[in-house]
Amino acid sequence: MPIDRSYIRVKAMLVAPSADGSHHLVSSNAPTDENPLGFHRLIGGSVELGETHREAIIREVDEELGARILDLTHLGMIENIFRFNGELGHELVALYSGRLDPAPAEEGGTLTESDGSVVPVVWRPFEDADLDVPLYPADANSWLRGSIAWVGDESSAQLTRRSESA
Repeated sequence: MPIDRSYIRVKAMLVAPSADGSHHLVSSNAPTDENPLGFHRLIGGSVELGETHREAIIREVDEELGARILDLTHLGMIENIFRFNGELGHELVALYSGRLDPAPAEEGGTLTESDGSVVPVVWRPFEDADLDVPLYPADANSWLRGSIAWVGDESSAQLTRRSESA
């Protein structure tokens, strides 16, 4: 069933770091008109009626990956206006960070969408300037490049917003 993009959708998405904090988990999506090499997207999905965005990210990660989120932290809200195969889309995204338990394998991991389709997941480096495959939502990139900091050790890496004075 195609997604109705005629209204603004509310989403919750997760920046899930690898154990060493050098990569984060993303879905690897098929080519589109706008992205002939495909694209990466943060893990997560839509907020359902009567559900908070925090409840949504917990549910989505459980449904799609069969995992729990440890150290779940709300980072902020981002707006995503985009085109998907020529069709206009608009999302408000609650952005979270947290570690996955269990974490997917380094290679060969998948997630299962609500329609039953299986999508590969990959560990995308935080330092991704040399990658040709874009990351969406696009405004998440500002969180991932320069305006965030990792705190903690490898077993408890957590993403936090840097202070303006840092």
